[in-house]
Amino acid sequence: MHLEQTIAAPLEFSGVGLHSGAPVTLRLLPAPAGSGIVFRRTDLDDFEIPATGRNVAKVSYATSLMRQGVLISTTEHLLSSLIGMGVDNVIAELDNLELPILDGSALPYVEAFLRVGIRVQRRRRETVRVLRAVEVRDGDKFIGVYPGTGYRILYTIDFPAPIGRQSACIDLAAETYGTYIAPARTFGYKADEKKLRDMGLIRGAGPESAIILGPNGPENGPLRFPDEYVRHKILDLIGDLSLAGRRIEGHVVAERAGHAMHTALVSRLLKDRSAWELAHVPVAAEPEVKAPAAANLPLIASALIGA
Repeated sequence: MHLEQTIAAPLEFSGVGLHSGAPVTLRLLPAPAGSGIVFRRTDLDDFEIPATGRNVAKVSYATSLMRQGVLISTTEHLLSSLIGMGVDNVIAELDNLELPILDGSALPYVEAFLRVGIRVQRRRRETVRVLRAVEVRDGDKFIGVYPGTGYRILYTIDFPAPIGRQSACIDLAAETYGTYIAPARTFGYKADEKKLRDMGLIRGAGPESAIILGPNGPENGPLRFPDEYVRHKILDLIGDLSLAGRRIEGHVVAERAGHAMHTALVSRLLKDRSAWELAHVPVAAEPEVKAPAAANLPLIASALIGA
């Protein structure tokens, strides 16, 4: 789609924050063309925080935004669903500091968008078109973005048993996202629960909102996909890279990365003005819907993963 879009009607979600455990109501409102994605804290005099890289706050187990001391936490699933489904402009009102975790995936958002509809707006859509390679490395962890048509992602994870090593590739289009990525849930190891709770984390986590992993596999199975774990990491990545302010036009390769490296890539890319340009989506460039295939990635991506 070469024109910007917003949701056709307001939507409301209620639940608890994954890490805070605090109850929260989230309301999504249609927004004018050119608005972008803006969070609004209704419990703090409607204070607004645009979803852009300059407002990224602490990033570890989730991606948070902060402006003038006001925090919004665990934004990645909502942001991922908006970018994945081609929604450019939305106001996200919430009455607490953390978004609801819902079922741990982006599927509740996608289903709601499809229920009320997505409205086309009278403004040409812009992308962040990658002009040259930008990479972030941290030991054996790696993430990079490269010039290329469309928005393609190859992600590899390597976790302790029972997950192990998984790789997945997606050629992102709205239809592809809703089918292959949105249903993938967040996950965690039962053995880590006490440590994380002692750190003030995962106070809102439970079997209804995450895959709980025991020594022999999920304690609350079955999985939605055999490779649900790596698909969820792609879901997170799409949300984190949305903080570039627009959808990426390029090919992304990630090896054992996470929220901190995702957002570090956004920062490094945006700071190097020679590495990207704003580009209008061509009128004839409608997304092609197809199953993920590693052969669709540029040769440089395959070479990096094999290194």
